[in-house]
Amino acid sequence: MSENSEAPGTSPAVPPGGTPPGPQPEPLRFFGTTWVDHDGGYGLRRAGATVGSLAAAVAACFVLRFAYEGLEIAEVGGVVGMLVVLMFAVCSSIAFRKTWEGFGRRPADPSQEDRLRGLKSIGFIGSLLAYFIRSFAEAPGEKLRRTEYETALAQYDKRRSARTGNPAVRKGGKGKRPGRS
Repeated sequence: MSENSEAPGTSPAVPPGGTPPGPQPEPLRFFGTTWVDHDGGYGLRRAGATVGSLAAAVAACFVLRFAYEGLEIAEVGGVVGMLVVLMFAVCSSIAFRKTWEGFGRRPADPSQEDRLRGLKSIGFIGSLLAYFIRSFAEAPGEKLRRTEYETALAQYDKRRSARTGNPAVRKGGKGKRPGRS
């Protein structure tokens, strides 16, 4: 979220050619900021993301099948073939789980996510399937971003309303300097 500062007492009107004051929504991959009001072809984009992620997962399965057949042609042995299948299955399940968790919350340790990047790359089919399933309900990551955006808007409104008036002139006797005679 980004926030534009504005002087107290000024109107929150949008300047010509500018952005409105306050927090701005964070864009989502393939959706931009259409997720805020579900406009600008949001439904078509969501359908496209659903179909596209499923098509990419199916194509990836075919590529992996050709790779496995290449191992059979090379006659590397049953153990190596089984290890390759097991590796892709485990990596895909971990990638699915991590991708799914990423739709609901920010990672607690970003460096841990960076260390899992290679594993998630190997298990890319799991990430594609998580994206496919999540696209049925919402744009993947929309719920998290919406919650963050609404929280930021509420905090911005609270700060804006709290800034009215001169803070040097407050009710009560605390903090007043003694009068000089």
